Amino acid sequence: MLTVDFGQLGDLSGTRLLDLGCGTGRHAFEASRRGAHVVALDTDRSELRQVAAMAAAMAEAREVPLDMAAIAVAADANAMPFPDGSFDVVIAAEVLEHIPADQDAMREIARVLRPGGMVAVTIPAWLPERICWLLSDDYHTVPGGHLRIFTRREVETKLAAAGLVARGHHHAHGLHSPYWWLKCIVGVHEDNHPLASAYHRLLVWDIMHKPAVTQLADRLLNPVIGKSLVVYAAKPLRAAQQASASAPETLHAAA
Repeated sequence: MLTVDFGQLGDLSGTRLLDLGCGTGRHAFEASRRGAHVVALDTDRSELRQVAAMAAAMAEAREVPLDMAAIAVAADANAMPFPDGSFDVVIAAEVLEHIPADQDAMREIARVLRPGGMVAVTIPAWLPERICWLLSDDYHTVPGGHLRIFTRREVETKLAAAGLVARGHHHAHGLHSPYWWLKCIVGVHEDNHPLASAYHRLLVWDIMHKPAVTQLADRLLNPVIGKSLVVYAAKPLRAAQQASASAPETLHAAA
């Protein structure tokens, strides 16, 4: 299940892409399939081992060339072990809400992104997240849980403070917000509750089969209650190049 719209990132063939806070690697694997040289970074070494194993399996199955398999790296988002301008594209999906010093992490993203490169940041959208917090303390007061509720303006302001320019946004996963509200009502950890279990089966059916009815419902719900907000931003080209660069061109990472 992808949150980032890869169509916004342009042709990824040959690009250097960082999946920051990669989790189980969903965006890293898609980027590899699209021809990017991917570094999947996280602090969770157990998840990184799974990512590395899946990347190797994809290469063995020739889903990606051997030299294009994602590389898993354990590191802190606030002190990444990469030189300035190392990446053409950075994806930070559902990670900034977990980081105490989120502004520092955004500065690090800007540092490792090359001038003209693009970042896609996804966070829980304000309204669905606010409802979850109101319904259940257990939803967010857990180790490693969500530390803040972002507004789009706050995200764009913090990205600007890091030297990045917002280029667009959208919401995703409208069908998922009611599921989490239901979980907050019946118990966040009550996965076997009949209502939560039934809704989860619906979501899995949607992800696996993409039936027209649920896909349409998701598109209609996204602008209103999409669970995730995705903000795209670019690192400006160097001063001598900015005057001749057009806004649409900055949306695409170059190889």
